[in-house]
Amino acid sequence: MSFRSIGAALALTTLLWAGTASAVQLNVHNGGDVTSLDPQKLSGDWENRVAGDIYEGLMTEDAKAKPILGAAESYTVSDDGLVYTFKIRPDEKWSDGEPVTADDFVFAFKRLMDPKNAAEYAYLQYTIKNAEAINTGKIDDIDQLGVKAIDDKTLEITLEHPTPYFLGALTHYTAYPLPKHLIDKVGDQWVQISNIVTNGPYKPVEWIPGSHVLTQKNEYWHATNDLKIDGVKFFTLEDNSAALKRYLAGEFDILTEFPTDQYEWLQQNRPGEAHVAPFAGLYYYVMNSTKAPFDDERVRQALSMAVNREVIGPQILGTGELPAYGWVPPGMANYEGEQVKVDWADLPYNEKVAKAKELLKEAGYGPDKPLSITLRYNTNDNHKRIAVALASMWKPLGVSVELYNTEVKVHYADLRQGSFEIARAGWLADYNDPDNFLNLLKTGVEMNYGKWSNADYDKLIDEGNSTTDMTKRSELFKKAEKLAMEESAAMPIYFYVSRQVVSPKVTGYEDNAFDIHRTRWMTKSE
Repeated sequence: MSFRSIGAALALTTLLWAGTASAVQLNVHNGGDVTSLDPQKLSGDWENRVAGDIYEGLMTEDAKAKPILGAAESYTVSDDGLVYTFKIRPDEKWSDGEPVTADDFVFAFKRLMDPKNAAEYAYLQYTIKNAEAINTGKIDDIDQLGVKAIDDKTLEITLEHPTPYFLGALTHYTAYPLPKHLIDKVGDQWVQISNIVTNGPYKPVEWIPGSHVLTQKNEYWHATNDLKIDGVKFFTLEDNSAALKRYLAGEFDILTEFPTDQYEWLQQNRPGEAHVAPFAGLYYYVMNSTKAPFDDERVRQALSMAVNREVIGPQILGTGELPAYGWVPPGMANYEGEQVKVDWADLPYNEKVAKAKELLKEAGYGPDKPLSITLRYNTNDNHKRIAVALASMWKPLGVSVELYNTEVKVHYADLRQGSFEIARAGWLADYNDPDNFLNLLKTGVEMNYGKWSNADYDKLIDEGNSTTDMTKRSELFKKAEKLAMEESAAMPIYFYVSRQVVSPKVTGYEDNAFDIHRTRWMTKSE
């Protein structure tokens, strides 16, 4: 953003806030830097917090993160489960007063699937008819996408196969509408603050990269009179210790993360303010399967076996994260039966280390040929603790580790480009179904950072998603998960708990399994 643009944004903000001395602003420590306000160019939970406030899909989330009607006032589903017909609210408008139409959704879905736009999360909507074929270039005619406008306020979406989680997937930012009338006029410049319009409860009025995004009520949103908070300032700050100090000084109302070594202090000195709750997320390490020695399954398994997962949650982090020996978090919907774990999960730790040493020896590593690796993580106190701990756990194997950290935008850009050996990653569920996690290990998916590939795995996932028998689907998915874990496709470390600190001034903040907290449900007292 140019200095001129920043100056214009500041001037605009001053004018908009003039005369609203009693305005209630929520100040949120948001972690990473927001890279875009275009919902098809996002990838992080820190960006989702902003996007979910300023846009509204056909479906949205309630205070417990369950799917509810959003821009749609109703929907019907055909008897075969393939055709969804949505009626868009008659009063659904963009923040410039223009109506939100079915064409805005058609335009958005086509843009998402257009290969030349390279939307990295497009695969989340592959359940839509012909979406994957269009996005991968197998079908050139984008009009064959199974999304069409019946009239201005009626949208029809046809699926490849019945999808139990489809309504939940429509809450994701890849399913948000786009202002076709504005993009047709100004193209990619539509996301500049001086141009942007949104259809959610709030609209962005200031965006200074590296600093913050500021929002205010969207006066054209269909329920704007119900909003108790007038705007939000989402602060960029990846230093959790500094964020906690600013919270204690009264500068922040909500912390979206805190140093785990301060949990006990918070419980004793600020009781009820630290929120630690289980939610659908996986903390893991990826190993670059395209590079030696990580193309060797024995090396991947050895490194994974030597991780003492049982001490990470209670001792290293101190907030009770559950050790992960499988890929799909417990409690996901549509996933019957026992949780998948590697065969060696219950071995005593000393036996795991002994076996890990044997595997490395078989792979050609030992005292005469030590294994040296670079481990990458994005800047965060807790990520550093885990990286240091794992380096220590690998040391008895004769493995030397160089730690390398960068800010989150650089970190994930390098992961997508394959510029790493071993790196930390995390995944928070986009919808309540195991498919959302299992896709991370599928061939060709951009979020499969380690590029592990197995044709049998891919086939099992495809077969599972093509069957309407939910029991059979679970069986196929579990077989695929077991296969991936046996080959150490990646290294699950623990299943997340959410860690926030919330001021007593804030009410309506509900702990939930998806760690999504939309401002529309909250109030703040001064």
